[in-house]
Amino acid sequence: MKWYTTLYMFIGRYQHHLEEKGRLSIPKKFRSQLVDGAILSKGLDGCLFLYPKVAWEALINKVSALPLTQADARSFTRSLSHTAEEVTIDGLGRILVPEFLRIEGELKTDVVVAGSINRIEIWDAKKYAQYASQINSRLEEIAEKLNLPDN
Repeated sequence: MKWYTTLYMFIGRYQHHLEEKGRLSIPKKFRSQLVDGAILSKGLDGCLFLYPKVAWEALINKVSALPLTQADARSFTRSLSHTAEEVTIDGLGRILVPEFLRIEGELKTDVVVAGSINRIEIWDAKKYAQYASQINSRLEEIAEKLNLPDN
C-alpha cells in the first residue's frame, strides 16, 4: 500500500509568448515534474490548469467520489473532464494548447505561466494582472478567513 503522496512544487510566475500555432514554452524548472505526462484543462477564475498526470489522477479520484445525484457535482465533473486534454512536452520544452482551450482561457499572445503548488496555471497576461491586483488588495482579509496555522 502506498503510504506517501507525490508532492509537487510549482512556484513562481513567468511571462511567455503563445506562438501562433498554439505552442507554449513551459518554464524549464517545471518540466522535470511533467516528464510522466500532463493534463491541460479549463481551470477556475479564467485560467487553464496544467497538472502532472499523477496529480490529475488524484484530482479525478476525488471528483469521481462526488455524488452523481447532485447537479453541481455533475456540472463540475463535466466541465473538468470535457475540457481536459493530454499534452506532451516537445524537445524544445513546449506544449500545444488546443484551440478550444485557447478560447476557453481567452489566451492572446502574452501569457503568464504561474506555479500553484500542485499545478501550473496559464493565464492571459492582461487577465492575470487584473486578477492579481484584485487579490493583492484583499490578501490580508483572505488570509484571515482561511485561519492558517502560524507554524
